[in-house]
Amino acid sequence: MEALAIIGLVGNIVQFIDFSGKLISKSTELYRSSEGALAENIDIETITKHLLTLNKSLEDTTNASSDAALERLCASCNTVANELLMALDKVKLKSGQQKWKSLRKALQSVWSKEKIMKLDQQLAGFRDELNLHLTADLRENFSQFRLEHLNRLQDLDLITNKVLDAIIKQEDVFQHKITRDEIRDIEDQQRCLDKLPIAVQAAFNSYDRRHDPLCLPNTRVDILQEIEAWASGKDERCIFWLRGWAGTGKSTIARTVAQTYDKQKRLGASFFFSKDDGDARQASRFFTTIATQLASNLPSLKPHICKAIADHTGVGSQSLRDQWHKIILRPLSKLDSRSFQSSFVLVIDALDECDGENDIQLIVHLLAEIRSLRNIRLRVFMTSRPETPIQYSFCQISDAEYRDFVLHDITQAITNDDISTFLKYKLDGIGQELSLGPSWPGEHVIRRLIQDAGGLFIWAETACRFIRTGKKIFAATRLSTLLQGDRSVTAPEKYLDELYLTVLKNSVGDVYDEQEKEDLHTMLRHVLGSIAVIFSSLSPGALAKLLDVTKGYIGQTLEDLHAILDIPKEESRPIRLHHPSFRDFLLKKRRCSDLNFLVKEKQAHGVLTKNCIRLMSTLKRDICDLRHPGALVDDVEATRVNLFLPPSIQYACLYWVQHLQKSKARLCDDGEVHVFLQEHLLHWLEALSLMGKTSESLLAIISLESMVTASEAPCLYAFIHDVKRFALYNRSIIEEAPLQLYCSALVFAPKMSMVRMLFKNQIPSWITGLPKVQREWNSSLQTLEGHSGPVKAVAFSPDGKLVASASDDRTVRLWDAATGASLQTLEGHSRWVQAVAFSPDGKLVASASDDRTVRLWDAATGASLQTLEGHSGSVQAVAFSPDGKLVASASGDGTVRLWDAATGASLQTLEGHSGPVQAVAFSPDGKLVASASGDDTVRLWDAATGASLQTLEGHSGWVQAVAFSPDGKLVASASWDGTVRLWDAATGASLQTLEGHSGWVQAL
Repeated sequence: MEALAIIGLVGNIVQFIDFSGKLISKSTELYRSSEGALAENIDIETITKHLLTLNKSLEDTTNASSDAALERLCASCNTVANELLMALDKVKLKSGQQKWKSLRKALQSVWSKEKIMKLDQQLAGFRDELNLHLTADLRENFSQFRLEHLNRLQDLDLITNKVLDAIIKQEDVFQHKITRDEIRDIEDQQRCLDKLPIAVQAAFNSYDRRHDPLCLPNTRVDILQEIEAWASGKDERCIFWLRGWAGTGKSTIARTVAQTYDKQKRLGASFFFSKDDGDARQASRFFTTIATQLASNLPSLKPHICKAIADHTGVGSQSLRDQWHKIILRPLSKLDSRSFQSSFVLVIDALDECDGENDIQLIVHLLAEIRSLRNIRLRVFMTSRPETPIQYSFCQISDAEYRDFVLHDITQAITNDDISTFLKYKLDGIGQELSLGPSWPGEHVIRRLIQDAGGLFIWAETACRFIRTGKKIFAATRLSTLLQGDRSVTAPEKYLDELYLTVLKNSVGDVYDEQEKEDLHTMLRHVLGSIAVIFSSLSPGALAKLLDVTKGYIGQTLEDLHAILDIPKEESRPIRLHHPSFRDFLLKKRRCSDLNFLVKEKQAHGVLTKNCIRLMSTLKRDICDLRHPGALVDDVEATRVNLFLPPSIQYACLYWVQHLQKSKARLCDDGEVHVFLQEHLLHWLEALSLMGKTSESLLAIISLESMVTASEAPCLYAFIHDVKRFALYNRSIIEEAPLQLYCSALVFAPKMSMVRMLFKNQIPSWITGLPKVQREWNSSLQTLEGHSGPVKAVAFSPDGKLVASASDDRTVRLWDAATGASLQTLEGHSRWVQAVAFSPDGKLVASASDDRTVRLWDAATGASLQTLEGHSGSVQAVAFSPDGKLVASASGDGTVRLWDAATGASLQTLEGHSGPVQAVAFSPDGKLVASASGDDTVRLWDAATGASLQTLEGHSGWVQAVAFSPDGKLVASASWDGTVRLWDAATGASLQTLEGHSGWVQAL
């Protein structure tokens, strides 16, 4: 049976059980009440109509079903439905008959207490049977639909509540078509939300996190109370930043906070970053995941988010700033404040495990904007290690926006008390489970373990897992092993390292001879090394395929490491580290003192590189059997992609270049990488396109180019350079229709393109009479599209990584200079943007507009920092001083203004021109300012005093541009009179008139 059909059938069953259960519950309440509800307050007719509709749905889906177990369940539900309908018919008020004073009396005439209880038990049994069926028989079919299923059931529950509310209010639910129309709206909204790429496993209660611990009762009391007071009180600070060292229990607190507010229906969303999960480490999926969860948890917000997704096509691939504003902040601002009396909380854990320092800074900055919301009280609870980039991020926002709490600064006594509670609870449980006796483990043992934990909850947790997995035979032995540890250790990190080493040594044991131990050590380094350095967690089966070993090899190697690894029983679930500190332990010699377990990071990456290339060598043309060359990626079901590109191959395609880079391998002509690209380049690009990772392919190619030198591998260098041109030129078509790689991309490539010549046999035979194309690649690398109006100015950042563009569409856009991807859209100007410039350190962007203002923006986050107001005409040009402290602006009001870049204060107004000022520039030493004007002159000014030093006359038309030579001795000017003039900056003398242009000269 198709999984979607099963979801429809299950949805009908669940809706029936929920509605019937609530009807019986209401009956029970009325039966027990002293007065009973008046009959005229209960619309029996509406109840009957809705129950008849649900019964009909059950009959229809039963007839369409091919699942015997669900058929039986449907039949049982039908039996209950008929009983309910008979009862309703008896209590229905009919004209000409005597009316009951209360529904309680009516119920008593047709139902006994025992009958009501029996029906209630039947419904509970139906739900248990349904859950068992889904768990036992439909696990595989439901894996890919889990989120949709949960969202749908939650929405159906909301519908049921609305129907019951309508009944109480004597509303005819079918007159307003609530059920049918709302279900249709729900399905439309779900399809809309499905367009967003999300990190499924990032939610605090995701299936893969089901065993992650929560704070035990009576532990972490003070910090949890502080969090509750902050979230629910009058504290205006919208962010609570909990920071602490690795292993101090941040994630456990975060999960506890998330669960607490989830139970209270006050959890807006949660995102637990993890380097073990490829999606949960990506900032690109952060806001889309948050938006999807908000839509689910706040039903009144869902229509606004879905409309935003529909209005902004492709928002899931846009910049973080655009995603935040378009699908979260603006929809939130449209909510009715009367509907939200309580605060809602976003829980974000392990921000330090997010890839990209700039993205981390941007996320912190954008989340602080929540404070601007007035119609809903939204709070952000965030945890991280106290790493410099994150601390810097918080330094950039006001203290009024956040409060912080340093977890490792809690007094040792309080921490030890909490660890004591944890150890007693866990070890008592182990003692009962394994029947270890009433004296297990003893107070003196608890005290010693508290001492060894060194304030780290992860030590206590790992120790308990290590003891428990020893079973009854070895649990006591393992506890003794821990107690024999080195007492001279003082640093908390060293206690943890000693524990990890104990677990690893125990997995080898003394029952093997020396050769067998050596083999086991090799196996451990091989498997653990891979788990430690992979960029996204894999299931045991996928990891086995990646490493080219059997699943039995993986299982045998890891069978005694459950204390430090989360090894799933389900084959489709990934292997995860219980804590990221174990990765650091394996890779750092100062922490892993036993060389038998030390993983050489470069070597591990090298092994994975070879395995990735081996797997990718199985790729072929039209891997997903799409057949039609115009097939669009958006029309290919994810299930189809996953069928033909299993997780191991997707991992290889996405990360092989990163492993190659980390391995520090030297590339050469005709080597493994060169041969792979010559055979499978197009197949690899096709696979990444199907995976929705075209941008990642471009970054990988650029990384490859940086690893190759023309002197050491001239052929490979030339080929990769051609591959980059080919991929950049065809980016949009590859992204949309991957099979066009073999058609239009090859057909329209230059005649001498190495890619075209190598793969020309891939051009379909039905394409005859190939078009005439250019011989070589031209100078155009790529076209940056996105503005809706003419582009007036562009500028590169000092490091060359960003491009800024200013447009008549009133925006500034920031682009990735390497891939052409749009990174930020800076919105705020109310009229055309005429000029743009980067500060010398690349951290600021200045834009000048016809709205008479200059705006300063944060280049990393896109945040508007300052609006410089004072000009009475349009601002035509803007420039930073060499030290970045000053900003100069040139205006149509005939003036140049100097501003303080840090405060936005106006420092000088340089007056003297009799026409609009078109351009402005600082001298290299920052002492002079040059301005070009429509009065046909250039003026030189003292930047410190604002005094006019020279007026350079000679042009017979407007002067449009001005610039200093690198040594500051010359000034060049460009004019509408068709000439460029060179001037002596010191004396103002005209040195050269450069003639030859037959039209206006606009730039230098």
